[in-house]
Amino acid sequence: MSEEPASARRGKAEKPWTLDYAKSADKDIGRLDPPIQKRVIEALEKLTADPHSGALRKLKNRPEHKVRVGDWRILITLDEKTKTIQVVRVLPRGRAYKR
Repeated sequence: MSEEPASARRGKAEKPWTLDYAKSADKDIGRLDPPIQKRVIEALEKLTADPHSGALRKLKNRPEHKVRVGDWRILITLDEKTKTIQVVRVLPRGRAYKR
C-alpha cells in the first residue's frame, strides 16, 4: 500500500510566485556592491515562496509594497492574478520614498 504525499492530500501545492524586474530595478541591482546585491537577491527569492509572509509592508498612499534589506528598500508591486512580483526599484532608504 503506497502512502500519498502530504501535498497531494491537501490538494494542489501552491504555484510559487515569479519575479519580474523593471529596467530601473535591473540597473539599481547592477550598481550595488556584490555582498548587498546577494542579500537583495536572496530576499527576493524568499518572497517567491510566500510574498505575504510578513517581510512585506504596504506603502501608504502608493501602490507599491516595500521589503527592507539593511539600509536598502526594495519597492515591488504584486499581481495576485498572475502571481507575479514586479520589482520596481532598489534604493537606499533615504531616496526610496521620495517621488
